[in-house]
Amino acid sequence: MKKVLLIGGAGFIGLNICKHLGEKGGYKITILDNFFRGKKDEVLTGLVDKYDIEVLTGDCTTPQAFDQLAKDYDNVYMLASVVGVEYTQKIPEELIRINTALIFNTLEWLKTASVGKVVFTSTSECYAGTIEQFGYTVPTPEEVPLCIDDIKHPRFTYAVTKMLGESGFIQYSKAYNFECTIVRYHNVYGPRMGFKHVIPQVVQRYLANENPFKLYGHDQTRSFNYIDDAVSGTVLAMETENTNGEIFHIGDDVAEITIGELVRYMGELMDFKGEYEPVEAHSGSVSRRCPDVSKARRVLSYSPKTDWKEGVKTTLEWYIDYLKSGKDVFE
Repeated sequence: MKKVLLIGGAGFIGLNICKHLGEKGGYKITILDNFFRGKKDEVLTGLVDKYDIEVLTGDCTTPQAFDQLAKDYDNVYMLASVVGVEYTQKIPEELIRINTALIFNTLEWLKTASVGKVVFTSTSECYAGTIEQFGYTVPTPEEVPLCIDDIKHPRFTYAVTKMLGESGFIQYSKAYNFECTIVRYHNVYGPRMGFKHVIPQVVQRYLANENPFKLYGHDQTRSFNYIDDAVSGTVLAMETENTNGEIFHIGDDVAEITIGELVRYMGELMDFKGEYEPVEAHSGSVSRRCPDVSKARRVLSYSPKTDWKEGVKTTLEWYIDYLKSGKDVFE
């Protein structure tokens, strides 16, 4: 059996990777998480029991968290980070401290551990400034120069740490003899992703009977990537041979829609009969984002399958049921 470690594995994407690997079979899975955003609920406990997953609790901003790990793993998924526009605005200095410490401590642990391959999860935010300032190609390929639009703006603190991570993991892998592949996510969504994202926040606003309903950044475009497709691409990046040192854009290149289209479609599903009011986007928000995933299609045989309307409907229904059940809103 392959020994697999997921750092930050109790979060939205990590737990879905655990589910995917468990269903596939042939893996001994370990999760290391501080449960800041990862949720100890029936979903987690169900997967842990079903697939005999080892769960370790630790704050990876301290080196001591890694002392409880085994010394050898076939695969390591590095997913841990503080993410979300709200956190960049409220605690940008903490976001930099935490994400930098997570990256550095993981890299230092890898110097002495025996690991076959690491996937570091990055973000399309790394090249948002390139699109805005230089009109770079959209859909955007992996060789895009990475650029910060405004180094003083707190929104870009997250992107800065992910750029550091991309460089750090690639250079450490060369120096300390492990393979490394980078995946850049593009607007991953789905049930149980928390409430710090656009889709659950829109659901909450509809349920609160907001009218007129404000369409923030209504003409901006995004290409939303359903969680099952994002997980498939991530695991393919890990398990496809001859991908050491490569970067892959993981997203959906055929589903670019405006924020207005997204919100109005959700309104249709929720039988909204009120008025809409277009409003300027929040400061720092990129006007257009859509990945070129032709490299992932060619090298990984990656093929996103979930139509955006189908994925949004599934996600919306999950959030409506969750909120109406009276359960706590979570990160």
